[in-house]
Amino acid sequence: MFTGFPVAALDFYEDLEADNSKAFWAAHKAVYDDCVRGPMLALLSELGDEFGDGKAFRPYRDVRFSKDKLPYKTHQGGYVATGPGIGFYVEINAAGLRIAGGSYAATSAQLAGLRSAIDHERRGPELDKIVRRMTRAGYEIDGEQLKTRPRGFSADHPRIGLLRHKTLHAGRTEVSPPWLDTARTLDEVRGSWREVRPLVEWLTAAMVT
Repeated sequence: MFTGFPVAALDFYEDLEADNSKAFWAAHKAVYDDCVRGPMLALLSELGDEFGDGKAFRPYRDVRFSKDKLPYKTHQGGYVATGPGIGFYVEINAAGLRIAGGSYAATSAQLAGLRSAIDHERRGPELDKIVRRMTRAGYEIDGEQLKTRPRGFSADHPRIGLLRHKTLHAGRTEVSPPWLDTARTLDEVRGSWREVRPLVEWLTAAMVT
């Protein structure tokens, strides 16, 4: 049963940011297992009945093609996929908790589907309303974007801002919330995922064929 993320989880990541080494990891792996990964798996398990099976990401960075060779991620992410690159997300890090959902990666076919749906006279305005509603509710709208208009669309398109998106997600960050180490965290994540569900479902319908 999920009972919250211990404050030690934030301390663990704060210390890892200062000493991202295999020696630190080996000396503190028990803290990671008990205070980070264990609670994340419990949280995802409790959310599973409503949102589907989730997974906790591996803590190791893929450094094969990166100039940054630090071996460990400074956060722990949890994810429930509704399609390739699309789903619900939660993260614990040194600052606190991040809760989000949307599209995080897209193939060329998925991107074409996204832009076609945004351009559609009915589905496009639906997404615009969803994004505006989430912005008013305090969510940050983010994602990879083109600096200019995508090919085939005019610069004065009524939804040109959305058309620039290659990925699109909404999220909120709770900085060291007083309820983090309590079961209320489950309610907060569940409530936020319900709020981002219209965006996730719209994107899933548009981008998954």
